[in-house]
Amino acid sequence: MSTTKQIQWFPGHMFKSLREIREKIKLMDIIMILLDSRLPMSSMNPEIMKITAHKPVILLFNKMDLADAKVLSITEKEYQEMGYYTLKIDAQSGKNVDKIHGLAREVLKDKIEKEESKGLKIRPFRTMILGIPNVGKSTLINQLSKSSATKTGNTPGVTKAQQWIKLGDSFELLDTPGVLWPKFTDAKVGYHLAITGAIKDRILPEDDVCHYALDFLKSYYPKRLYDRYGITQDMDYVSMLNHIGNTRGALLKGAEVDYDRVYQIILTDIRGKQLGGLSFDRSETL
Repeated sequence: MSTTKQIQWFPGHMFKSLREIREKIKLMDIIMILLDSRLPMSSMNPEIMKITAHKPVILLFNKMDLADAKVLSITEKEYQEMGYYTLKIDAQSGKNVDKIHGLAREVLKDKIEKEESKGLKIRPFRTMILGIPNVGKSTLINQLSKSSATKTGNTPGVTKAQQWIKLGDSFELLDTPGVLWPKFTDAKVGYHLAITGAIKDRILPEDDVCHYALDFLKSYYPKRLYDRYGITQDMDYVSMLNHIGNTRGALLKGAEVDYDRVYQIILTDIRGKQLGGLSFDRSETL
């Protein structure tokens, strides 16, 4: 299975979204970039990083409970050493979401003090939360606004239009659709996004995605594979699929393995933490 080919997936509305972000960025006081804690590099859109380079930025590591805690802590420290403000959160449960306002005010401390020294009334700070599709952006916005002001869902690309949302008395947020980039020069990025559901299933062949996932788990989480499926290191890919199919009853007539069902079992287990917290992006030292 090659990991060098380029993978392209860029719905038309995302071109428009990037253009609008560029146009609106000058209005923002602070930018929040939402990352998937399981793949903080693969879910980091390089185009967004270029656009926001001259603005204060907070990196929010979402879905923290789905990641390998040790790997995530090391990765977060690496970003902090690069000068980023960071916070680990879980938008679904609300974990650490209440810390975002305080961190944003800390980042904007000089701006706040400067305006207060002039006797100016502090207006609500304008912000964007930017992230790839299905990273939990709408869920986070709903938590921050204490409402259901945005439509949420598990399908990548639910949010299509921009809208302003009031977040208490301190922030005004311009919501934007999630944005991927035109191509992934490293196919591993595409596989990581596919495994976690950031791009729609079947954008990449599920057989390839599961092949990559099982090879990755054999390398970094072999005990979890054994505990969940009874898979051992000596099994090749087809043997692993057949073993899961037979033990889980994913069979067609004639007791043939239903590989499509096996793919769904694997991806559902990974996304639902049935194999524990997993980190697919790892630094060279891990």
